[in-house]
Amino acid sequence: MTGTYYKTKESVEEYIRLAKDANGEFLIEKLKQVLPSNSTLLEIGSGPGTDWKILNKSYDITGSDNSTEFLNHLISKNPKGKFLELDAITLKTDKKFDGIYSNKVLHHLNDNELIDTVKRQYEILNSNGIICHSFWKGEGSEVFKGLFVNYHNESTLRKAYLKYFDILSISDYNEFEDNDSLLLIANKK
Repeated sequence: MTGTYYKTKESVEEYIRLAKDANGEFLIEKLKQVLPSNSTLLEIGSGPGTDWKILNKSYDITGSDNSTEFLNHLISKNPKGKFLELDAITLKTDKKFDGIYSNKVLHHLNDNELIDTVKRQYEILNSNGIICHSFWKGEGSEVFKGLFVNYHNESTLRKAYLKYFDILSISDYNEFEDNDSLLLIANKK
């Protein structure tokens, strides 16, 4: 899935520096339109915790990451927060949630892994649960800094999610360039 980039203290510190000005505030505002305040929410891939802090203001948030280094960082910065060590594919937890959120995390999965996580997200969501995920828009895949990146378009996302979710919206947005990103919002069938 993600190789070793997020596994070392040095790479995590580098990522935190590089991503210091990035946050998902725009995405979270879209989520707030469909997921009521105080709902239970799982964030997949909390990383440095920037979005977790924003989400924590509105939701009963549980952060997660598959990197021990990121989890150590998250816990040290948010000692009262709830965090789980979770793989984005298997999401091995007994907890159920009203919503699941990720910001540019699931693009590290190949097509089969994406199908596996979609099914698992369906299983750990409460009835009518909401998902909100962002992806890099494009075609194909590449390895960037040792990380697998799988690009998506509306068609590939519909194919991956339609079996388990009713898609509320798939919309383009700009992160670094015009229409370089996609936001998917859907609810559990």
